[in-house]
Amino acid sequence: MQRVSEARVDVDGATVGQCGPGLLVFVCAMPGDDFDTAKTLASKISKLRLFKDEAGKMNLSILQTGGSALVVSQFTLAADTSRGNRPGFSGAAKPDEAETLYHHFAHCLRDLGIKTETGKFGADMNVTLTNDGPVTIWLDTAAA
Repeated sequence: MQRVSEARVDVDGATVGQCGPGLLVFVCAMPGDDFDTAKTLASKISKLRLFKDEAGKMNLSILQTGGSALVVSQFTLAADTSRGNRPGFSGAAKPDEAETLYHHFAHCLRDLGIKTETGKFGADMNVTLTNDGPVTIWLDTAAA
């Protein structure tokens, strides 16, 4: 995920999702992930202190700042580059399972009170963002 001043996803020249100050969250469902995994990850993200307080310290969560989120599916996060020069993506969840988990994750963020929009699962998306910081955090559900 990345802390952003703004982010937008366009598909075929039309904006399908956007957020103002908040988080751009790239999501890759992996085999073994389930609804509980998505809920746990959403809860963790909602509480991470990634935003500056009045002293300029990263001490506030997205909930405390009233920020919004843009959730984008990105199976390429599962890339296996251990052999050759062409990445393999067999480590990602099957598309139908991944799509269900992707939408459930976005729903979990909304349930926590975070204004959340999404990209379009499986589409060729153009993602535009202004990274704030930059702050980029990798979360693995095995460690969440």
